[in-house]
Amino acid sequence: MVFIVEENCSTDNIAKTIREYAGVRRKHAIGEIVHAFNFKSEDVVVSFGEDAALIRNGEDGLLLAADGIWSMLMQADPYWAGFCSVLVNVHDIAAMGGKPLAMVDILSVEDEKICHEVLRGMSDASSKFGVPVVGGHLHPDTDFSAIDVAIMGIVKISDAICSHTACAGDRVIAAFDLDGRIHPSCALNWDSATLRSPEELRSQIGVMQELGKRHLVTAGKDISNPGVIGTLGMLLETSRKGAVIELSRIPRPDLSALDIPFSHWVRMYPGMGFILTAKEECVDEIISLFRAAGMDAADIGYIDDTSNLTIKYHNKETSVFDLSKEGIMGLYFE
Repeated sequence: MVFIVEENCSTDNIAKTIREYAGVRRKHAIGEIVHAFNFKSEDVVVSFGEDAALIRNGEDGLLLAADGIWSMLMQADPYWAGFCSVLVNVHDIAAMGGKPLAMVDILSVEDEKICHEVLRGMSDASSKFGVPVVGGHLHPDTDFSAIDVAIMGIVKISDAICSHTACAGDRVIAAFDLDGRIHPSCALNWDSATLRSPEELRSQIGVMQELGKRHLVTAGKDISNPGVIGTLGMLLETSRKGAVIELSRIPRPDLSALDIPFSHWVRMYPGMGFILTAKEECVDEIISLFRAAGMDAADIGYIDDTSNLTIKYHNKETSVFDLSKEGIMGLYFE
C-alpha cells in the first residue's frame, strides 16, 4: 500500500528531524562503552549491536538483555514507565526470535508513590505478556527514581534472528500494531499494548518466534526509541550495509485524525513494532503472518552495499545517515 506522506513533505526535513532527534543522538555513546570491553568468550555467539546477547548452551541458546527507562518518562508517568520497562525487554527477546522466560529488576526509589505506580505498571505488563519478575535489587533511599530491568529468554541457535546479517538485495519490512493511540503521557509513544488482551499480545510476539523457526527473515530488530528509520539505521550499522526506503510505504495510522505530521510518526516508539529484512520470495508470507496477528506490515525498500540509509518520496531522495562517517551507536565502518 502507498500512502500520501503529507503536503509539501521534504525528504531533507525528514532526514534532519531524524538525525537531530534525541532518541537517535543518545545512542551515540554506546560505541565507547563497547570498546571498553575486550574479553571474548567462545560461548558468546553474538553480543553488542544485537537486541540481546546470545549465549551458547549446547544446541540451544540463552538470550540476555537489559533496558533502563528514560528518566523523562519516569517523571511523566511512573505507571507507564513500569509497564514499558517490561514491554521493551520482552520485545528485545522477541526480536531475536526467542521466547522470554523471566526478568529481574533494579528499582531506585525517591518517592514511595512513584515506586508503587512503577510496580503496578510492571505487574500489569508482566501478567499480559506472561513473563514473571523473579528477583532483583532495591535502592530504597536514593535521591532519584529509576527502573532498570534485565531479561532472560531462550532460542535455538540456528533459529535466532540477528541484526548483523542483512544482505544486499534483501527487502526491508516494517511491521506495526496500528490499533492503538498516542499515549496521553508521552507524545512520542504509540500505545497498543495496554489496549490488547494477553492472548493478542502473546500472538504478536509469537510471530517473531515463527519467523525464526521458519527462517523467513535475514535480520531484524524491534523498533525502539530512535523510531522506525533510526532503528533501521542501527540494523544497517551492525550489518555494515545501506538501504533505500520509500517513505510512502511505511505503515501508519490516520495521521490527520491524530493531528500529527509524518515526521512525528517516524520518530515514535511503537507499542509493538519490528523492522526486518528478508529475501523477496519470503515477503508475502511474512506480511501474512503479521496480519493474522492483527499487525500491519509492508515492504518499504531494499538493502544495498552502500553505507547510506536513503529515504525517498516522489522524485526526491536524501541520505539520512552515512554510516561510513558516523554510526548511530558509534560502531563505525572500518
